[in-house]
Amino acid sequence: MDVQPFRITIPQAALDDLHARLARVRWPDELPGVGWDYGVPSAYVRRLVDHWRSGYDWRTWESKLNAYPQFTTEIDGQTIHFLHVRSPEPDALPLILTHGWPGSIVEYLKVIEPLTNPRAYGGDPLDAFHLVIPSVPGFGFSGPTHAPGWNPARVANAWIELMHGLGYNRYGAVGNDWGTHISLHMAQVDPDHIVGAHVTQIFLVPSGDPAELADPTPDEIAALESLAWFRANMAAYDAFHSQQPQTIAFALTDSPVGLLAWFCQIYRDGEGLDDDFVLTNASIYWLTGTVASSARMYYENARMERFSEPTTTPVAVAMFRDDWRTFRRLADRTYTNIVQWSEYDTGGHYAAHQVPDLLIGDVRRFFRLVVGNAAS
Repeated sequence: MDVQPFRITIPQAALDDLHARLARVRWPDELPGVGWDYGVPSAYVRRLVDHWRSGYDWRTWESKLNAYPQFTTEIDGQTIHFLHVRSPEPDALPLILTHGWPGSIVEYLKVIEPLTNPRAYGGDPLDAFHLVIPSVPGFGFSGPTHAPGWNPARVANAWIELMHGLGYNRYGAVGNDWGTHISLHMAQVDPDHIVGAHVTQIFLVPSGDPAELADPTPDEIAALESLAWFRANMAAYDAFHSQQPQTIAFALTDSPVGLLAWFCQIYRDGEGLDDDFVLTNASIYWLTGTVASSARMYYENARMERFSEPTTTPVAVAMFRDDWRTFRRLADRTYTNIVQWSEYDTGGHYAAHQVPDLLIGDVRRFFRLVVGNAAS
């Protein structure tokens, strides 16, 4: 595998163009006093845009990303960008960490140092990991995809080739959002090399079989109510991307404020996400021109053939308070080897950024368990 060093260097002209567009935004009309009922409120987006124009510094975040070794390679005809941060502990277990939409590799910046070098944080060097953190094809610095068919299964196959090409024949997978889909598919198709998959959601809905929901517990009822609320109030982007991703791409590619507001369906105000995190992710999609190709993932996923074999690779699920909720009966229907199940009363969809210590602890516990089991 031909691997080339990479460094993020956004031309100043691209940043100047972004600021010029932000300066001449046309704001939409809005009903008074309706909050989030009709969609993302203008006051929230206006505050973010004001910071994007006058307070946010892309070069600071570019430097933070460039502090870690980055590379590109080509797999299945697609450029793949990735961070590759090796632990000082030579026997560290390799992990591949995969982000989702509208996230990026920025999701994982807070966990890199503690996971690669626990000794420096007062931890056990046996908990050290070598980290590979790629940009999903069609997202960020991997650039747009140029052919149809880049669904989670195809990405999973590319990740398996990437890890093997880097010389890692025994490794773990960690994922959030699309990274959950990708990591679980890797666990299904490459069980001889993946020791475990740690994910922060199980994206399942009831099958329709009444027995599946017989005698629900209070926690299961709460999960079902949360799922129903999400589908009724927050699934618009999913439906649009799954049906007509190219149509919405014209607006999102032409207007950075439109792109930001569309992302704010997920980056909701009051859920503990700092403005710089939101704007860095939005900036990456804008500056790399990948909002159209990232939306195509939903279209491809909706038409993907499902892998029906049971999962024999150990799986861990860590659910955080303000994120997609499910319950064990649903999860066990498909993933028959869940060996660790954690629920937290804090955090949200971006746990690696919001509550990194909790996620780090959960990842460490899981891989101690499965590596120990593998050794025995």
